[in-house]
Amino acid sequence: MRRTMLVAAGSAAALLVAGCGGGGPQSSGDSKLSGDKIVLGVLNDQSGAYLELSGKNSVKAVEMAIADFKKKHGDDAVTKDITVETADHQNKPDIANTKANEMYDRKGVDLILDVPTSSAAEKVADVAKEKKKLYFNIGAATTTLTGAKCNKYTFHYAYDTYMLANGTGRNTTEQGAKNWYVLYPNYQFGQDMERSFSNAITAAGGKVLAKDAAPFPNTSGDYSTYLLKAPGLNPKPDVLGTMQAGAELVNVVKQYNEFKLREKGVGLAVGLMFLTDIHSLTPDALAGTTYTDAWYWNFDQRNREFADRFKAETGTRPTFAHAANYSAATQYLEAVQAAGTDDADTIVKALEGKTIDDVFLRNGKIRAEDHRVVHDAYLAQVKPAAEVTEEWDYVKILKTIPAAEAFAAPSPDCRM
Repeated sequence: MRRTMLVAAGSAAALLVAGCGGGGPQSSGDSKLSGDKIVLGVLNDQSGAYLELSGKNSVKAVEMAIADFKKKHGDDAVTKDITVETADHQNKPDIANTKANEMYDRKGVDLILDVPTSSAAEKVADVAKEKKKLYFNIGAATTTLTGAKCNKYTFHYAYDTYMLANGTGRNTTEQGAKNWYVLYPNYQFGQDMERSFSNAITAAGGKVLAKDAAPFPNTSGDYSTYLLKAPGLNPKPDVLGTMQAGAELVNVVKQYNEFKLREKGVGLAVGLMFLTDIHSLTPDALAGTTYTDAWYWNFDQRNREFADRFKAETGTRPTFAHAANYSAATQYLEAVQAAGTDDADTIVKALEGKTIDDVFLRNGKIRAEDHRVVHDAYLAQVKPAAEVTEEWDYVKILKTIPAAEAFAAPSPDCRM
């Protein structure tokens, strides 16, 4: 764990915007901030399968949001004392639980962000509910966070399994790939993905011929048993749907190409893919692969300007998880600024029902019913290498999926 200080050591007081229309900042004695400061916590995978898509660059995205907030508000900022705490949950639910408790209790964290790995995210949501502290999920896709395990203090940003399946599963099936073989990692995310994709495929007139759960984490990196099975099924599947992500997706695709499944008539559909996956595999390894994306860095000028700044800081282009962490941190800070307090219940009320248009969220809205943050999503396709004219610009957007279609309606299982 490391602590990133984003304030000069000499800062002596938190600044508070006057609550009744007054112009200047108030003294620290009048501050309505806990501890006269704001502490953001980034809890994610910093050493495993999701290191590249999230990891230290999610921390950098949050730091950028803090810097931009300070620049925007200057001396009128509710406080200039804003710090970041980080921890590696190693994709293990028990460690995520421990680290979340430490962040809230010992580190004074007001908001936890990110948390890839659905089983870990569920633990953090439980802790947030118990502590009455805020948690913005970015990295986990499970729909349980807006279903049976929804709670007042948890908000679900970025994406979920329904969005991914509704985009990729439905569209791929409607384009003619009717018969599927589904391979998924055997934990909460993978199980949710298998269920969501199976529902989307069936609704579009397709059929899941077979499905297998691979170990997670798959420490051997070997998927040959599953991949060699696919072309031998009767009938033969039109497409292999892989629900692996991060480094595990990279291993699946490498072995898919090694065993020449495409040449054997089995196409490839990817449930969840990040820009860093394409960069690692190279566009040729994935050329023509269609998937659903929550955000793309070169979609328009606004995205590109953010991506240029991010690249200057990190040397890479941002994934949608990085952009979502930036957006979530910004929206939280702006809510605190407007309210003049970091009281969790007050901030929840301020966020519920809010409409947002920022660098990540297009046609965004925070649903009060379940705290799902809905927004436009995108059906994307990997370019062949011959069409790539700039490093990292590996994708073309086939169509925008409107926010109202991209996400499921609120679940009756969610009882705030």
